[in-house]
Amino acid sequence: MKLDAPTLVTVTIFVMVVMGGLYLLSWSQARRTLALGFLGAAQIVGAAAVVLFGLRGHIPDWISIGFANAAMLLAFGLIWAGARSFEGRRVTGWQTGAGAALWLAACLVPPFYASLGARVILASAVAGLYCALAARTLWHHRGERLPSRAPAAILLASEGLMAWARIPATLVLPAPLVGTPTDPFWVAVLCFIALLYTVAVAVLFMAMAKERLEAEQRHAAETDPLTGIANRRALAGEARRILAAGPAALLLFDLDHFKRVNDTFGHAVGDAVLVGFCAAARQVLPVGAAFGRLGGEEFACLLPGAGPGVAASIAETVRHAVAGMRPDIVPGLAVTVSVGVARSLGVARSLGVAKSAGDTASGDFEALLALADRALYEAKAQGRDRVVVAGPGLRQVA
Repeated sequence: MKLDAPTLVTVTIFVMVVMGGLYLLSWSQARRTLALGFLGAAQIVGAAAVVLFGLRGHIPDWISIGFANAAMLLAFGLIWAGARSFEGRRVTGWQTGAGAALWLAACLVPPFYASLGARVILASAVAGLYCALAARTLWHHRGERLPSRAPAAILLASEGLMAWARIPATLVLPAPLVGTPTDPFWVAVLCFIALLYTVAVAVLFMAMAKERLEAEQRHAAETDPLTGIANRRALAGEARRILAAGPAALLLFDLDHFKRVNDTFGHAVGDAVLVGFCAAARQVLPVGAAFGRLGGEEFACLLPGAGPGVAASIAETVRHAVAGMRPDIVPGLAVTVSVGVARSLGVARSLGVAKSAGDTASGDFEALLALADRALYEAKAQGRDRVVVAGPGLRQVA
């Protein structure tokens, strides 16, 4: 199969411009994702570099060699900047353009400029370094799970290794010490490789941006906007997973006289109380607890594997933490909470409902919630600001 260099150069330029335009269009619709802007600029600058490379022999060498390679290295720097921006890291101009500046400075040295081997080694070293840095930036992420992240990092790493592979090849294989590469076959091969990497990197970065947006939308759909904890939908989903794995205890919280707080001090104070309660509770709840807001001033917490005694003790800890709250905007306001505690074992039996083989963990959660609600009602009836454990003969925790 014969690779036609002029055709591949033209196709490479066309694809890079199109990909760059798509990046910039996506960035214009999602300005928060600045990485798309950097990557779009990288594609456009890279396309300009390929144009200058393709005009070799028709324009002065200081343009087709000096500025063409500088533009290509700037494109690699912009890819690294895009990766850093995507991960929320600071991007500086000197980091992005350092490779291009180093290349231009080296070209001012006549022996370097005259040596094809020296030029290939420097350009390959800088391009490989930028690819490696971009790959490392994506690989060392902050716990965010994006399916396309690892393939993108691996692809950039392989591109860096391919660039670095040209260094020993230049030192080992016979090559002219001076002059320019004129073999159309190798020009075509390089264009073909650049074309493949351009398309692959563009697709993977677009996929990562889409996956992040979808993850943010899922998080927003499952988060209570006021308190920042899980909403009822998310808590129910987590409860299904916990109860399917084994027994658990449920704590059902209700802030005492909350309506009076809203009516007396206003909703701003009421919102501050809700936020303060969540902060106080999260500080003392154990790791692994599923905590969420059911609605209004009612909250729930599922404790995997906890027995009634442990659950009641944790509920008491939360109750004492809430009693110590003093909202900044109304320092004299005392806040208390009533808690109902229920255990997942024997839920259906405690409610007097025959549990069939078709019952699901979702049904268990609703039954457990109903049982905890009975205990909470009893805590309210006994004077509030207390913990009551559900079971045969509801009992208050001392």
